Parts: sequence; structure tokens; C-alpha cells
Amino acid sequence: MHKGRVEAFSDGVMAILITIMVLEFKVPHGGDLVNLRPLLPTFICYALSFIFIGIYWNNHHHMFQAVQRVDGKILWANSHLLFWLSLIPFSTAWMGENNFSLWPVVLYGVVLLLSGTAYYVLSQLLISIQEKNSPLVSAIGSDRKGKISVGIYILAIALAFVNPVLSYLCYIAVAAMWLFPDRRIEKIIGNASRL
Repeated sequence: MHKGRVEAFSDGVMAILITIMVLEFKVPHGGDLVNLRPLLPTFICYALSFIFIGIYWNNHHHMFQAVQRVDGKILWANSHLLFWLSLIPFSTAWMGENNFSLWPVVLYGVVLLLSGTAYYVLSQLLISIQEKNSPLVSAIGSDRKGKISVGIYILAIALAFVNPVLSYLCYIAVAAMWLFPDRRIEKIIGNASRL
């Protein structure tokens, strides 16, 4: 199967998720800047979630640039990823509305953990249908960064029971680690196209 439909569908879903999140903002009553203060936790959560969805979009795009075809397993794995990503707006809103209290922060971490796991599964399935010397296999390698991210999510969920702010800082650390797309894929695809 051609990969174009998977990419287009995924792009559309991620765009909708970002739109849903911004619609969670309630317009404050009053025209002074002080009226925006109650929205600050919601905005902080929105900003991080926007970055996460952007990270997934960027890396999904780069990963699919390195493959030529997909199969039914890939379609389901991609849908699995999109399912967990679709819960980001809900967990974001709950965390922001409740000022980073325990269970909303835990749920946010669980959603991020399962999204990261789903992305890992998708990448491994994509690798499995590629040739051994394909650009994707070379670019992803052992996926150390992906495994570290999952570990940090698990740590963050546990830390929420000590102090939810520590969890949020872990989520920020993972986002910072992934903020720029993996250049290995760009480099390997660039080198392969020159041959």
C-alpha cells in the first residue's frame, strides 16, 4: 500500500487535536490583563501539549519520509498512536483546570507514556517491513531516545505521588529532548537520494 493516505489522515487528526485544545480556553469576563491570570495553568498545559503534538507530527513526518510502503499492521499501529494522541486534549484540559493536582497529572503522564509506546510500536513495525539496509533502519537504530522517554514518563508518573510539579518538569524534559526532529533520518534520506 502507498503511504500517502496514512500521512494525510495523521496530519489531519493532529491538526484537529491542536484545534480542540485551543477551544478549551474560556474567554474571561473583563478587559484587564488580571482577568487572564486564572487561565495561566490552562495555558501552560496547552503550550506543553501543543509542543508534544508538534513533536509527534514532525517525527511522524520524518519517519514516513524514510519508508516506501505500508501494510495493514502499519495502518492499525498508526491508528493506535492516533488514539492515544487523541486523549491529549482531554488530559491537558483536566490538568490545567485542576492546577496540576495529582490524578490529572498522573493521567497526563499515562497518556504520554502510552502515546510514546504506540509511537515506538509503529516505528518497529515500519522497520520490520523495510529492507535491512533501508534508510529508516539505519536512522532509528536502537532508538535510545525513545526508550529513555518511556522511562522518564514512568518516573514522572511515580513522582506525581510525591509532587505533581516534579512530574510536569519531567514532561518538559522529554519535550526538550525531542523538540528538534531526529536529523539522522533527514541525513540518511538526503544521502540515499544523492546515490
